[in-house]
Amino acid sequence: MASVEANVESQNLIKHMLATEAIMRALAARLGENSDEWGLTGLLHDIDVELTEDDPSSHSTLGSDLAGELGASEEMCRAILCHNEVHGVPRTSLLDKALYCADPLTGLITAGALVRPDRKLDGLTAASLVKRFGEKRFAAGANREQIALCSDLGLELEEFIALGLEAMKGISGTLGL
Repeated sequence: MASVEANVESQNLIKHMLATEAIMRALAARLGENSDEWGLTGLLHDIDVELTEDDPSSHSTLGSDLAGELGASEEMCRAILCHNEVHGVPRTSLLDKALYCADPLTGLITAGALVRPDRKLDGLTAASLVKRFGEKRFAAGANREQIALCSDLGLELEEFIALGLEAMKGISGTLGL
């Protein structure tokens, strides 16, 4: 976490990275993969966002390099690199695909919490998020096409959203939600 805080100032970005970590850990557990490796991939995936804000096309190239310097495996670095589709690196592994669809899910779930009167995840349901999924103006920044690629992981949309929601509820205090 010290490496994240050394490279990222925005508390909202850190919360997004922590939420992605939680979802990736839950996905790994569901799919029988390494939870630590998947979680760390989720945590580090945007470590370079602020460092590359003047050149967004280099986002994830630097992040992949930084993750490697921190000891991330080649597979983890590749997933971080290919989560930014601007590089044209095909998503081939389960880890690549999982990170790609988990990344925007955090925004959809966060938006669902923020429109609630208490602005909390508690009480938010996957069914309500699925219902709002089709509304283009709701959580407009959460790429629906990316989220829907959960089918590449063998998960139905509602199952994927429920898994992500439960993962984020598990760290709701840290997220301030």
